[in-house]
Amino acid sequence: MKRIYISQTLKSTGGSAKVSGWVNSIRSHGKIIFIDIRDITGVLQMVISPSNKDIYEKAKQIRPEWVIEAAGKINERPKNMENPDIETGKVEMSVEELNVLSKAETLPFSIESEGYDISEEIRMKYRYLDLRRERLRRNMIMRQKVIQFIREFLIKEGFIEIETPILTKSTPEGARDFIVPSRLQPGSFYALPQSPQQYKQLLMVSGIEKYFQIARCFRDEDPRGDRQPEFTQLDLEMSFADEEEILKLVENLYINIIKDIFPQKKILQIPFPRISYSEAMKEYNSDKPDLRKNKNKDELAFAFIVDFPMFEWKKEENRWDAVHHPFTRPKTDNIDEIKKNPDKILAYQYDFVLNGFEIGGGSLRSYKPEVLEAVFEVMGHKKKDIHQKFGHMLTAFKYGVPPHGGIAPGIDRFMAILLNEPNIREVIAFSKTGDSRDLMMGAPDIVNDEQLKELKLKITKKKK
Repeated sequence: MKRIYISQTLKSTGGSAKVSGWVNSIRSHGKIIFIDIRDITGVLQMVISPSNKDIYEKAKQIRPEWVIEAAGKINERPKNMENPDIETGKVEMSVEELNVLSKAETLPFSIESEGYDISEEIRMKYRYLDLRRERLRRNMIMRQKVIQFIREFLIKEGFIEIETPILTKSTPEGARDFIVPSRLQPGSFYALPQSPQQYKQLLMVSGIEKYFQIARCFRDEDPRGDRQPEFTQLDLEMSFADEEEILKLVENLYINIIKDIFPQKKILQIPFPRISYSEAMKEYNSDKPDLRKNKNKDELAFAFIVDFPMFEWKKEENRWDAVHHPFTRPKTDNIDEIKKNPDKILAYQYDFVLNGFEIGGGSLRSYKPEVLEAVFEVMGHKKKDIHQKFGHMLTAFKYGVPPHGGIAPGIDRFMAILLNEPNIREVIAFSKTGDSRDLMMGAPDIVNDEQLKELKLKITKKKK
């Protein structure tokens, strides 16, 4: 007999079925043993009678979280014994076959509760057990539904999903890069992408016109409570699009995500408000204002913050830096004006905010080589350094580049807000600590001398 999911047993009433999963709980009422078995789709009550001695004796040995398989007849429960709290609460299995597939030691913590009261360190150390928790399993399923919806929506809008490289080049884009040594080119390094920014712009040069990707991004940042060194974003780029067209697309996408997947949520204002950066700072003293009226868990206040300054002064470094990133298009193509008055230049930059959190950012991009070069010069880069780091972009832009722009909303933060979770670690399957450690895998870790030798690397120990 072929195994079916527990949720499918409802269609098997009066017939026989075979199920497999984890032992959720065990109860004895008189001489009858009740075992609740759990799989990804739900929980099923199984009944073991002493009339079948072999199965009964086997059932008496079974403990919670053992992995078992069972076959038997699916019967309707007696009317006064139905369980309205579970989907299969009207049926039960009368067990005729029972096999233990795998035994389990006592778990280091309970998985029956929401888990918030348990030390996060121990939960992360045993994350594969923590993910058995119903809340986290639901979070993973809802995350997948949102990503699938995004894919289907954008494909219908004519976007092409394209994967970009994970091993790339280290360039100054804001945060620190994670670097990867090259064995075949000793002394040279790859970098993990902070975002697919340059690749997606090069895809616009290639004529793709509408690109998207559910992208993995990596930033070697200092410890921060609700950040992760690796995160996921929806990355998209469009050719021949203005700011309004991009924002309208995003607005339509997110309205439909809520309507389809989270109908219990209420969007406060449609269309989403557009607030200038200066107005946001003046009215709310924040560039990610929380516009909710009641601030209850099902109220969603989306907004776009627009017209950011192009540059900000880095006092500690004594230089100008791009507020967003250097590829953002200034609201002027006048090179002299960009160089002489960087403090007065606004940018085609927009942030996407929800309930007081930034959930995405984007911009129209500089597509004229001379404008891009001027921006880098304002940021303090010398011409030879600009060509060393970004020569590939400047060269590509000589061969006919369309005006283009895009946005990159984060998946993790968005899901945490929708699922009313306190932080993004609750919506990421295998998350890391605030200081970027993976407690489950024990990473980062040392590598052996042979690996270092192959890479032509040497570890310098700090002097005491």
